[in-house]
Amino acid sequence: MSSFTYGAVIPSGAAAFAAAPSSALTTFRVESRQEAGLRSRVRTRSFTIDVDEPPTLAGGDAAPSPVEFALAALATCQEITYRLHADALHIPLDGVAVTLEGDIDLRGFFAVDDLIRPGFLAIRGTVSLDSPAPVEELERLRDHVDAHCPVLDLLSNGTPIHLELLTPAATVDNAA
Repeated sequence: MSSFTYGAVIPSGAAAFAAAPSSALTTFRVESRQEAGLRSRVRTRSFTIDVDEPPTLAGGDAAPSPVEFALAALATCQEITYRLHADALHIPLDGVAVTLEGDIDLRGFFAVDDLIRPGFLAIRGTVSLDSPAPVEELERLRDHVDAHCPVLDLLSNGTPIHLELLTPAATVDNAA
């Protein structure tokens, strides 16, 4: 049975950020560089992650693909959010597991049809909870998690993105 190990994380964080809203803004950073073929090496904090494509998309199959990492990010963010919020809400949770699938129409990626998105057309899956709590409490937890899961929000809502193109000429101009 859950020991509510993380029960204080959400309320103490909420209290701290309510008292000092400017301290709530956090920036996450990754740096990625293509190493060989379509395989890239990503660095974040003290971690290194390899990314590649399957052979069907001209990759070397040396690591998961970016879209598989997107699904992994959603699955693990759901699990983390369930764990933290279940403890904060005092809903017993002995385990959580997420299985996801995403459909992509590759005509969008290969520029066959500009009307087809290159990203996921749909993501579906299951969240399996191991808990003695009543179904109503688990549904309340699900609704709470879905309202507060950062990666679910990222994939469900438009996030402004600005990608600056650095070219050799721009790099020389910026150095001057």
